[in-house]
Amino acid sequence: MKRIDIPERPGWKAEAEKLGFGFHTMYGAPYWDETRAYQFTLKEIEDDIEDPSQALYGMCLDLVDRVVHDNALLEKIAIPEAYRDWIRKSWVEQQPSLYGRFDFFYDGSGPAKLLEFNADTPTALYETGFFQWMWLEEQMAAGVLPETSDQYNSVQDRLIERFSAMFAPGYHIHFASSKGQDEDRATVRYLEDCAKQAGLIPHFVAVEDIGVDEEGRFADADSFVIDALFKLYPYEDMFREDYGPYLPGAPIHLLEPPWKAILSNKGILPLLWEMFPDHPNLLPAYFDGEAPESFLAGPHVKKPLFSREGANITVRGVDQEEISTPGDYGAEGFILQAYAEPPKFGDDYVMIGSWIIGGQAAGICLREDKAPVTQDLSRFVPHVILEG
Repeated sequence: MKRIDIPERPGWKAEAEKLGFGFHTMYGAPYWDETRAYQFTLKEIEDDIEDPSQALYGMCLDLVDRVVHDNALLEKIAIPEAYRDWIRKSWVEQQPSLYGRFDFFYDGSGPAKLLEFNADTPTALYETGFFQWMWLEEQMAAGVLPETSDQYNSVQDRLIERFSAMFAPGYHIHFASSKGQDEDRATVRYLEDCAKQAGLIPHFVAVEDIGVDEEGRFADADSFVIDALFKLYPYEDMFREDYGPYLPGAPIHLLEPPWKAILSNKGILPLLWEMFPDHPNLLPAYFDGEAPESFLAGPHVKKPLFSREGANITVRGVDQEEISTPGDYGAEGFILQAYAEPPKFGDDYVMIGSWIIGGQAAGICLREDKAPVTQDLSRFVPHVILEG
């Protein structure tokens, strides 16, 4: 694994905006950055990212099967009691999952280390599945990258296959994201397009415009009943909405399924460590207040059970400093995770996101930042598989 400098494609910004990728630059700084790329060998991808991702997903399913039947553990990870039977039922019925994303630290040496699992509402899907693949094809066509170049990226094909497997052709499915969130809307728009390619009929509804009718059915702003809904809105927030109490009884197919409320919780990190101690891809982790003194004496990271985009993260014991990121999360509790040195290339830290689609490892995205904690404005940098 190495970072390479590479010329940008002429006119790529105009093309991005034409395709709806208007947030390629945010607040005057690049979000999409193709002045460089990360180069991997096929062995690094297959042995160090793809295979561990597949294994970790299986471990996560084992964890759900344990937690969903244990009210004490559901309480520990702050799953509200009113929703536990509903979550349990979704697991017993094997309601299907669409996608998720593991976040790793990996620099080409040693095993990738799992930082967390974005199991419910991960973004950067469009940039991964479409825009970086287009970047690869155009750079090969221009002779900037050799024809032998490849990319670990079957995201789009897998999404279309998954929609086809879950729904019959002609099925109406709604897609929802919050108003004013450009990146979220791009993710949802991309999924709408994949659903359309799978023969489905997609409809968009803003999260804020979803209502419940007198029969307890969810409906959009046009009073169109929602039979199936992909919601880019986390379960812990849905539980707090006025319509939350209607969820368990509503005749609606949700993506992600309710059992993903367990895996989108950082409480899975200490539980995975307990179930699979010393696994090479896991970092030691404990619930806050349960870590041994020997662990607390070393560098570690404090994370809320629920948080997004690197918010409310505290790094302790590194260079005698305590580094914290702002945010409004943490009311439900925290976990502690052993500190892993973030890979650094030049002046930039990098994190790898590994996508799981329909239960299968399907591709990666890379995010760079000058700071060691990846946040919402961290740059997206494309990658290539190329020997040598």
